[in-house]
Amino acid sequence: MSVLAFVLVLSAAVCHAAWNVLAHGVSRVGVPFLWWGALASTAIWAPVIPLTGGLGQSGPDLVTGFAIGAGVSGVLHVAYMLVLQQGYARGRLSTVYATARGTGPALSSFLAVVLLGEHVGLAAVLGITVIVVGVVATGLIDRAEPVPGVRRRLDPSIVFGVLTGAAIATYTIWDAHALRTWDLSPVAFMVGCTVVEVFLYAPRVYRRRAEMLAVGRAHWPRILAFGVLSPLSYILVLTAVTMAPVALVAPLREVSVVLVSLFGVVVLREGSAVRRVAASVVVVGGVLLLAW
Repeated sequence: MSVLAFVLVLSAAVCHAAWNVLAHGVSRVGVPFLWWGALASTAIWAPVIPLTGGLGQSGPDLVTGFAIGAGVSGVLHVAYMLVLQQGYARGRLSTVYATARGTGPALSSFLAVVLLGEHVGLAAVLGITVIVVGVVATGLIDRAEPVPGVRRRLDPSIVFGVLTGAAIATYTIWDAHALRTWDLSPVAFMVGCTVVEVFLYAPRVYRRRAEMLAVGRAHWPRILAFGVLSPLSYILVLTAVTMAPVALVAPLREVSVVLVSLFGVVVLREGSAVRRVAASVVVVGGVLLLAW
């Protein structure tokens, strides 16, 4: 992986952690916040398209490829967002986030090798494995201890984390395929996705118009921050996958888990600071292996 791709992915991790913390703060708001976020993302980033190569490299299939690529990606991102929001509403922030970000890159790396024909070296495989282990360990830290005599149920944080991870892997592979196949611009592609999201969320928001307006008034600073950080995070990742294998990019961006985990300790007082730091060190070790 080149130095530029490495820096892009690490920058994306910082942005991703930041917007996830913001989303957790309004996790119970749900779809109205997501609709405002998609609208803000579109409004903020659409003017940047002409400055970043338009739709992409000109070709006979450019418009068709853009429509198909962004359309499918928008649907996949909506599914991802809805599952993630449900997880945040029903479980612990750090557990949902870490479980999702652990299963997501593991599946992404596997599918990138199988479906995209990518090849990774031994050090990269070890790095991917170490990162996933560290991320999953972070996600398991706060699981409640079983109570004697009480039937144990599936932890909703783990369940929604795994479902979110599957959604992450799906849109990651599709988006990389779309960008590479049709030579699409990352910024235009991301804006196309958010436009689709606005329309997909609209029917549900329409039934909650009063709540939607109230959310806009109450949370507009977070909406604007989301509109900047969420697309920026993924634009950086999309740019990186045009330079480096998805199998390496997907796990590397999980450095964001370290930041969210520390947020859970310092701000949310979720506890287990020593174990969180230990798991974070494991993740960093995996990152160093990828950078080897």
